[in-house]
Amino acid sequence: MRFVAFLVSLFSTIGLIYILNIQLHLAGTTVPPLGKFLSPQHGFWQNAESRFTEPNGELKLAGLQGKVDVYFDERLVPHVYADNERDAYFVQGYLHAKYRLWQMDFQTYAAGGRLSEIMGEKVGETDFLALDRFFRRLGMVYGAEQSLKEMEANAITKLETDAYTAGVNSYIQSLQPHQLPLEYKLLNYAPEPWTNMKTALFLKYMSYDLAGSEWDFEMSNAKQLFSAEDFELLYPAFQDFLDPMVPKGTVFQKAGLALTKPASADSLYFGRKAQLESTLVKPDKDNGSNNWAVAGSKTQSGRPILCNDPHLGLNLPSLWYEMQLTTPTFSSYGATFPGSPAIIIGFNDSSAWGFTNAMRDVRDYYEIQFRDSSMQEYMYNGSWHKSTFRTEVIKVKGKPDVVERIAMTVFGPVMYDHKYENKLGDKKYYAVKWKAHEGSNELLTFTMLNRAHNYDDYKQAISTYQTPGQNMLFATKTGDIAITQQGAFPAKWFRQGDFPMPGTDSSYLWEGDIPANENPMMLNPPRGFVSSANQLPVDNTYPYYLGGSYPVYRGVIINRLLNQMNNITPNDMMQLQTNNYNVFAEMARPVLVKYMDAGKLADDEKELYENFVGWNLYNDPTSEGATIFKVWWDSLEAEVWGDEFAQTKLPLRWPDEGTLLEAITRDSSFKFIDDIRTPTVETINEKVLTAFKSAAKELKIASAKNNLAWAKYKDTGVRHLLRTSALGRLHLPIGGGEHIINATKRYHGPSWRMVVHLTDEIEAYGVYPGGQSGNPGSKYYDTFINNWADGKFYKLLFIKQSQAANHPAIKWKITFTP
Repeated sequence: MRFVAFLVSLFSTIGLIYILNIQLHLAGTTVPPLGKFLSPQHGFWQNAESRFTEPNGELKLAGLQGKVDVYFDERLVPHVYADNERDAYFVQGYLHAKYRLWQMDFQTYAAGGRLSEIMGEKVGETDFLALDRFFRRLGMVYGAEQSLKEMEANAITKLETDAYTAGVNSYIQSLQPHQLPLEYKLLNYAPEPWTNMKTALFLKYMSYDLAGSEWDFEMSNAKQLFSAEDFELLYPAFQDFLDPMVPKGTVFQKAGLALTKPASADSLYFGRKAQLESTLVKPDKDNGSNNWAVAGSKTQSGRPILCNDPHLGLNLPSLWYEMQLTTPTFSSYGATFPGSPAIIIGFNDSSAWGFTNAMRDVRDYYEIQFRDSSMQEYMYNGSWHKSTFRTEVIKVKGKPDVVERIAMTVFGPVMYDHKYENKLGDKKYYAVKWKAHEGSNELLTFTMLNRAHNYDDYKQAISTYQTPGQNMLFATKTGDIAITQQGAFPAKWFRQGDFPMPGTDSSYLWEGDIPANENPMMLNPPRGFVSSANQLPVDNTYPYYLGGSYPVYRGVIINRLLNQMNNITPNDMMQLQTNNYNVFAEMARPVLVKYMDAGKLADDEKELYENFVGWNLYNDPTSEGATIFKVWWDSLEAEVWGDEFAQTKLPLRWPDEGTLLEAITRDSSFKFIDDIRTPTVETINEKVLTAFKSAAKELKIASAKNNLAWAKYKDTGVRHLLRTSALGRLHLPIGGGEHIINATKRYHGPSWRMVVHLTDEIEAYGVYPGGQSGNPGSKYYDTFINNWADGKFYKLLFIKQSQAANHPAIKWKITFTP
């Protein structure tokens, strides 16, 4: 019996050791090897320790050329003072890695189509292999390779990226197993060396994420279903309520590039019956921003104030990392990208700058005709052209590699072919032409803006910028305010690129880029401010077609309020950035009330309706009217569009919210009001009533769950990149929403709020929804989220080196030496 007991004990121990040291997959979730994960010496317990917060210290780093002093303030913001620029970027890389290594690494795995290498083929409902194949076939790695050549061919950015990479790797090499960030332990892998290519990949991913909406195939599906006349009703190129970045009535110069529109373009694909599927992945359609600058003529101080708040995914660790960089040649402060050198959005001792997404369509698809399925030759301009091929190898954790053989054409990579599992249903071949495939050096723009002192410096800095197109805002202490929509934008004729186009010849190919001096811009306008909020930058007199999809209403309310304001202070601007007024509802409520027959409502429905009628039009956290309006309007859209869109199972682009509002404001008998599935002709009154009754059902359920207040219904949260709820901050009490200046949705919103007052001594404020540390065990992990949700800002401490040692907000200092 003792021997049997011994054997049971032995094999149980062996089994336990085995289980504790393998990675398990349970119920679609990856479980790390528990032995390593729970180890007191190396496991997750070590991540609860507070590191790098000593009062003072010195650290010797091989690779530095001189001394670098780093002072950390009470929010863990580093103020870096280096003897030379190379060392500044070296230490920036080191600090990014120190506090955000896993985030940097994970984001570049995603951009490079490598997530299945660390996550496996599929976890839960997330198909990582499908995501990897999508990004490889889109040409993300190919585009990053082209841009890396440009970055490394420029002496400034070559030095910058080499130094940054060396700094990141200096930190990685110093790591012991127990010091690995928590997520490496959760996923059971280790960091690999950083490279300049990783920085290029990260910047290229931003080109994808900020490329604006892409609906080419869905729009082609719509052309099969609707007539040309109906198509323009559903997807108008210009909106009635538009208040553009460059005011209406501005006279634009004649197009410097003459375009030739093919005769077949207007009828292309109308009536076609091919079945086209949607692309696999899309950026959030609301990836955008607000930015504005007011001139001294409108401020209390007589000096400009610049404001910016980019709207992106709300994640932990945060997309941004706050810091100050100072060298003998420049000193700048602001938000940085962990994964890239330089200050991205910020200010220096002379100027400030910020960005919003231009939303321009710079990615198009072309139908390729190959001689046969080998894709060796394709028809172009009357003859067969040889394809080249690009091989992308995707490593899949625990499974064989997946090899993608991608044909390359004059248009670009053939994204969809017969071997791609997300191939289009029509069995055709489509190449993708994307400006991000072209070599460009966006890092140079950010680097030069860090040093910009005046308007001429700004124009020179942005002149080399190509993609993604941005509305580049600038202001100086000397009083200039300016905004330019900058990028390499294809010159297009009307509707070019809204649908996949023929690729058998050059007639549908881009004919060139819009000359830079014809890009929309404003300098010191008489109205005393410049602004953008992702709306169309120009009216329909601009000589080129812009493509893309543009929100209207944030631009309307920002321009309205800035026109009304005078004697402006930084506090006024902070309040404006967090403004919850719903101008879309302001325009829609009179229409809804006009056509609403309240006498046909039940008592509990009347209570909801009266709540809506008495609503103050602010999407504040406790507002119930905001919830009622949102649910009612969504229901009305379903009532109006649902019948026509139900005619096909093909994915279609849903019309913009403003399309319906503008249509029924103009015409109560708008043709899409009638339900084509019934023999009777429905009226707008019937649709409004039916939509409200349908909405009331959902609203009563929300009320019963105590979720009728807008913040509870919207349920904003900041999620961890792994979507692990325990590592996020959910259910935040914040207002705002779509069409609101405070553009906060459930997991999306203002990712960095900044207000810069360009007085003799810069006065600046900022906040982002996260914290400086990427370690969930650190008290600095989510430090700023409560203030961000409450609409509060921190004073940004732009400190001279001579003041740093005795500044009351400085808590500790690290000196880096060779």
